[in-house]
Amino acid sequence: MNARFRPLLLIVTVFWIYVALSDVLYANQMQSSLTAMHVGHVFAPWQARLLQHLLLYPVLLTCVWTSLRMGWQPLWRRLPLQMLLAVGFAALGEPALWLGDSVLVGVREVVSVITHTPGHAHLPVAPLTQIWIASATSFLLTYGFGLALASGFDVYRRLRDSQIRSAALERALTAAHLAALRMQLSPHSLFNLLNTIHGQIDGDPADARSMIVQLADLLRRLLHAGEREFSRLAEELQFARLYLTLQQRRFADRLTVHVPAPERSPSAWVPSLILQPLIENAVVHGLASYPDAVEISVEAIVDGPMLTLRVSNTIAEDAPAGHEGIGLKNVRERLAIQFGERAVFQAAPRAGGRWVAEIRLPLLAEASEAAFAPAVAA
Repeated sequence: MNARFRPLLLIVTVFWIYVALSDVLYANQMQSSLTAMHVGHVFAPWQARLLQHLLLYPVLLTCVWTSLRMGWQPLWRRLPLQMLLAVGFAALGEPALWLGDSVLVGVREVVSVITHTPGHAHLPVAPLTQIWIASATSFLLTYGFGLALASGFDVYRRLRDSQIRSAALERALTAAHLAALRMQLSPHSLFNLLNTIHGQIDGDPADARSMIVQLADLLRRLLHAGEREFSRLAEELQFARLYLTLQQRRFADRLTVHVPAPERSPSAWVPSLILQPLIENAVVHGLASYPDAVEISVEAIVDGPMLTLRVSNTIAEDAPAGHEGIGLKNVRERLAIQFGERAVFQAAPRAGGRWVAEIRLPLLAEASEAAFAPAVAA
C-alpha cells in the first residue's frame, strides 16, 4: 500500500466507524422510543445498518481516493466530476441498507417492507422515492464531511512535506554558504608568502625550507578546518599563531604579535576559521596604515555564558576609519547565519591608536563536541 495513502485510510476508517456507530445508536434510541409508544418497527435492525456501512466502506474509500487524485483544478472541469462521485456514493446508501436487511431476513421480507405488503401493514412506510432521496441527502452530507476531513489532512501533509523540503534545501544552501565563507583565505596573502619564500631560497635556504614547512602546515590546517562547522578555540588560536609567525618572518622587524597559548585558552568551540579574516585584516591594513612597527594582539575572554574574541592592531592616530572589507563582511555573515541575534560583531578604531575587531558570541562548552565536530560538507 502507498505510504501516502495509509494515513488517509486510517482517517477515513475512523471517521466511518464513528458514522456507523452514531447511526446505529441513533436508530436504536429512536426505535426504543417508538416501541414505548406501541409503534411497530420503523428503523431497520442494527445488524442491517452495520452491514450497510460495511458495504459502503470500500465505496467510500474508492470515492475519496479518486477525489483526492483528481483534485479540483480546473474547477469548471473537476467540480462536475466531484459532484458525480458524491451523488453516486450517496445514492448507494439505501440500496446498501436493503441488501444488508436481505441478508438478515430474506429477500421476501425485504420486498414486503418496501411494497408495504400485509406482512408489515402496521408500518408507516413512505414512498420508495422519498426514502431514497432522504437517505441520499443524509449520506451526501456524510460524504462531504468525510471528504473535507481527508482533504484537510492531505493539504496539511503536502504543506508539511513542502516545509521539510524547503528546510532541507535551506540547510544545504546554508552549509554550502558557510563552506564557501570558511575557505575565503585571501590568495594575495598566499602569493606574497610564496614570493617571500622564493626570495629566501638563495639567501637563506634553511629559513626558506622552514617557511615551506610552516606554509604546508597552514594549508593543511586550513583544509581540515574548512571541513567542519565548528572547531576548538585552541585550534583556532594555533592556526592564528602559525599564520602570524609566517607574516612575522615575511615583514621582519615591522610586526609584533601576541597570541595566547592554546593550552591556556578557554575550553570552548567557535566557528571554524572565524579569527582568520580578522587577523588577516589586522596584518594587511595595520601595515598599510602605520609606518612603524605594528603590534597585533589576539584575546579570548569568557564572561559568563558569553565568549569574546578580540583582535587589535596598531594604527595611526589620524588614520581614517575606512570601509568594511570582504573579510569583515565574511565574519558578519557567518555569525548571522550560525547565531542570529545572539552574536555581535564590531570593528572600529579605539582610543590609543588601535583598531579593534571584536566578536561576542554564546559560549559553546566542551560538552558540545559531539554536536559540532561532524563535517557539513558531506
